[in-house]
Amino acid sequence: QVQLVESGGGLVQAGDSLRLSCAASGRTYNRYATGWFRQAAGKEREFVAGISWGGDTYYADSVKGRFTISRDRVKNTGYLQMNNLRPEDTAVYYCAASFRSPNTPLRGLVDYWGQGTQVTVSS
Repeated sequence: QVQLVESGGGLVQAGDSLRLSCAASGRTYNRYATGWFRQAAGKEREFVAGISWGGDTYYADSVKGRFTISRDRVKNTGYLQMNNLRPEDTAVYYCAASFRSPNTPLRGLVDYWGQGTQVTVSS
């Protein structure tokens, strides 16, 4: 079992920045890929960014150039730096982890989810 706890969400204005964190605990001695998804009100959950165990990254087109995913393997913590935020980025952001293909950035197959953190961007 792996527990994921997100933090760092909040209310910001368009153009501002936020950094989300995801602290992992439990079965973190095995290699795993991690990533971020989001779900806006009334919409399906969508992929945002993923990172492999080795640090390879992959982004949704909607956030490419504005968001940066990273991880600290020593601290078992992942990060999502979000710059130039837009109102359409408003959503609950979920951290995710997968042990299936740790050497490729997480994109869709998720083994564990965090509880989510709200990000609201006002215009």
